[in-house]
Amino acid sequence: MMLMVEKLLGFVMVLTRISAFFMVLPVFGWRSVPVRIKVAMTILVSIFFSTITPLAIEPKEVSVLEAILLIANEAVYGSALGLAVTIVFSVVKLSGRIIERQMGLAMAQILDPLTGERTQPLGSLLEMIFIILFLSANGHHLFFLIISRSYETFPAGCIPTIPVLAGGIIKAGSTMLLAGLRLAAPILAAFLLLMVVLAVLARIVPEMNIIFVSLPLRVGLGLLMTATFLPFINGFVAEFADWMGKLLPL
Repeated sequence: MMLMVEKLLGFVMVLTRISAFFMVLPVFGWRSVPVRIKVAMTILVSIFFSTITPLAIEPKEVSVLEAILLIANEAVYGSALGLAVTIVFSVVKLSGRIIERQMGLAMAQILDPLTGERTQPLGSLLEMIFIILFLSANGHHLFFLIISRSYETFPAGCIPTIPVLAGGIIKAGSTMLLAGLRLAAPILAAFLLLMVVLAVLARIVPEMNIIFVSLPLRVGLGLLMTATFLPFINGFVAEFADWMGKLLPL
């Protein structure tokens, strides 16, 4: 009976971390994925990792209160791990939003069928293309690798410090901002050139309504530059995997 309780505690801790990770994780945590598939996948992955990962504690010496605290720590660590991945995963959407604001489409919104939230059309399109390329390159295997490495660094029952968790999330956030700006930089340079040309035209032809003329030019330039930008998203998939290897585990 005691052996069963010990095995059950280890499985619950593994299940808690993986459940929290998948709940926050992009792709697997979206509302469009049926709940039954999420539950089945989480249980199967938890059974696999519970059989191969050792515990950092001795279950015989753990009281009920300590077990509750350990499970809570696993939930916090899994959520932080998934949040860091989600932040870096949002680089393409962030670059799309930067482009949309330059195009004058900041107020345009649609309902994202994947998350059920309101989003902007261009950022959602770029994110869908990135997801297709990411999954076609077996990028979902990277999520399982992250879980495996997390157990190598912090085994089940090991308590990670708050500064480590906060530092990993902050580092992921700074990477998202820098990478999003870098991906949108060529298009921002094109819009800057367009603004210079319009400013020169405004001086040469004062009677021209620059605001009226600039709106279709900005939208057309944004769509043209985005179409030129799409082939580079495939290269970003490999770079994304490299970022995950440097940032994680926390």
